Amino acid sequence: MKAIRRIVRANDIRSKKVAREAGLTIPQIVVLQAVRDFGQLTTAALSHQADLSPATTVTILDKLEARGLVTRRRSATDRRIVRTRLTAEGERILKGAPALFGRRFVTGFADLPEAEQQRIVAAFRAVADLVDPPLVEAVAREGTDLG
Repeated sequence: MKAIRRIVRANDIRSKKVAREAGLTIPQIVVLQAVRDFGQLTTAALSHQADLSPATTVTILDKLEARGLVTRRRSATDRRIVRTRLTAEGERILKGAPALFGRRFVTGFADLPEAEQQRIVAAFRAVADLVDPPLVEAVAREGTDLG
């Protein structure tokens, strides 16, 4: 458990450093990166890609849109569908944003053999599923319908 607390603490410290340097939270950067990497996404697709709840994604998009980093356009044929696009200012900010992981982690992880990398990722996924079950599993357990 001590190792997990160290990871949480290191993540908290890194999150604060990124927020100071970029003026954006890590989830905001993740959303901007998803829009950049996958083009004009629907809010649902963006939420899935960023691994955030739809409500959190909408709140983040509201803030990013207010800062002029993204634009959203409602579909003319289906008003429920809203697509998000990165603005030139969003691209500029994203280019200057610090890496989400520190250099030591990135270098150290890259130096590990691929099999060890896969074991670590599998272990992190298992821990993540214990503390924050995937949406589909949580919904099924609560008996709620996604549709």
